[in-house]
Amino acid sequence: MAKDQISALKASFDRAKAFLNAGDAKMAEKICRSSLKNISSGDPNMQVLLCVALIRQGRSGSAVKRLKHTLRMFPDFPQAHEELGNALLAQNKPEKALESFKKTTELNPNNADAFIKLGKVFSALGRKEEADESYKSALALNPIQEQLATAMQHFTRGETEEAEQICREALKKQPDDVNGLRLLASIASKMEQKDDAIVLLERAVELKPKFAGAWGDLAESYTEIESYGKALDAVQRVIQLQPDLPFGFMIRGSILGKMSDHEGSIEAYHQALKIEPDHLGSNMGLGNILKTVGNYDDSVAVYKKCIEIQPLFAEAYWSLANLKTYTFEDSEIETMEEHVKNEVMPLSNKAFFHIALANSKEKEKQYDEAWTHFETGNNMRRQEEIYDSVQTQVTHDALIEVFDKEFVESKIDMGSQSNAPIFIVGLPRSGSTLVEQILASHSKVEGTKELPDLSLLGRQLTKSKPRGVKYPHAVKEMTNEEFVEFGNDYLTTTKRYRTDKPHFIDKMPNNFAHIGFLKLILPNAKVINAMRHPLDSCISSYKQLFYKGQSWSYDLFEIGEYYLEYQRIMDHWHQLFPGEILDLQYENLIANQEEETRQLLDYCGLEWENECLKFYETKRPINTASSEQVRQPIYKGAMNAWKNYESHIGPLMTTLRPLIDRLDIKN
Repeated sequence: MAKDQISALKASFDRAKAFLNAGDAKMAEKICRSSLKNISSGDPNMQVLLCVALIRQGRSGSAVKRLKHTLRMFPDFPQAHEELGNALLAQNKPEKALESFKKTTELNPNNADAFIKLGKVFSALGRKEEADESYKSALALNPIQEQLATAMQHFTRGETEEAEQICREALKKQPDDVNGLRLLASIASKMEQKDDAIVLLERAVELKPKFAGAWGDLAESYTEIESYGKALDAVQRVIQLQPDLPFGFMIRGSILGKMSDHEGSIEAYHQALKIEPDHLGSNMGLGNILKTVGNYDDSVAVYKKCIEIQPLFAEAYWSLANLKTYTFEDSEIETMEEHVKNEVMPLSNKAFFHIALANSKEKEKQYDEAWTHFETGNNMRRQEEIYDSVQTQVTHDALIEVFDKEFVESKIDMGSQSNAPIFIVGLPRSGSTLVEQILASHSKVEGTKELPDLSLLGRQLTKSKPRGVKYPHAVKEMTNEEFVEFGNDYLTTTKRYRTDKPHFIDKMPNNFAHIGFLKLILPNAKVINAMRHPLDSCISSYKQLFYKGQSWSYDLFEIGEYYLEYQRIMDHWHQLFPGEILDLQYENLIANQEEETRQLLDYCGLEWENECLKFYETKRPINTASSEQVRQPIYKGAMNAWKNYESHIGPLMTTLRPLIDRLDIKN
């Protein structure tokens, strides 16, 4: 083989491996196949990498055939034997896999990973003594390899606490193992321990400055805590280390999108797609940002391109359904119906398909069939979520205990006196995006997005107080000066989302739990509670697969209990701040648009502007599930939509009946 061919082959191999390491097995397969077309003899490394890509896609049968062919040409190639063992295990053939792993260790006695796999197969076959010997061999070669591999298995199965414990034990023995640090950081991030994840990743890149994967994780972790400057610096390192791969530009596009730099985000995604036009992650990111800025047709086209690239890519189908205004073609519905029958497809992917199908059936008014898909998809998603209804109640109990009448009256009007913020709170899918769009159509109001700043201030308060004193109890430890400081801090950190308009909107729905805190640090802030018929609100949340959070929304009983908790804490805030919180009922707004809009503007201290009635003409980015709906005039089709599923929601109706009766809500 000529020198230039060898160089090109190595570049293709490195490129395919990078895609594989990033979880894009489909693209890795494409690169491998393209390279192998140009090699008459077939490079064994490229052949094996292709088979790894096939195994990652669940195509172990194809991998076995190709690996056997490769071994006929290269019988002493240990990596081929090892991957053949992996493929046979994927086919549930441990006895045959055993022979492959044995051959691997004979050809390469220093392969600790192969000894671990050998031990696991022996163990599964009940051959304990041989399993122990294999594990001993592995540990002699690499003391922490087995532990990290086991930790990763637990983590991928969602067993986070077990994974953390094993990973920490491994790192005690070898504290500077960068892969162990990266894994523990992923675990910490999953457990919402963002600061710990950053510390671990900063250590990993300090030890291995050319570790592009860790730099990418670090960029995303910085983004999670809104430290965008550091995030962009970190992702630039990824781009410098891998300028010929799309990953760095893809992460940059995601960061800029979260910074509301939509033009910069689109440009970054285009840079990624210049490098690799069929890169799935970059196409998906581009589709999402195009949806946010209201470019409906192009977002649909990009989502469809994702499906062309990877026909099993469930998230693209769900994203089309999540536009709310897209109608699936018959052929697309038939394809999704076939996909949900795929027994080897992960539940998380099937959930996307089921919810997309449910939306299509609902549009056809096939409500019973739609409900079957909604219920199935939610059951699948619930298995991957962690939610503790007792903890929600305990948290609300603590808020009610801390923010009692005596304490609030002693601190009222002490905070920052700005009247700039307008908070829209409530449960998801209760009309908050519509209220935001109406207000953002006013010349004096800046529409931003769901801002995390208030909850971040709660975390900051916890850190500033003695160990063990956490929010909300930490609020009682605040000095009078701190109420002003925290209010001003909120105004400062939110400046990056707004221009010079005198008012701005914070539409984080979950802020309903923090109204006591926000009214003490920002006493003149306006608070609008977006309300909807409890059954419509709950069912609408049940029909929505949220990107993250809202883990209560995938089980009807938990949804009902959560709604009652939301109402309980809102009742408490109304008692503490009488007349200071505006309850805006979605149904009233739909039925009496002008009257309710006038009441809304009057509450916010804003003069009447006709543009607020033509909110659908306002051009602004909207990053919620209702983005396309609020770009249209008001319609009444969503009112009492719960009745379509009345025969399926008896227990939910029973749970909410006392509340519906108390609020005198008409069915």
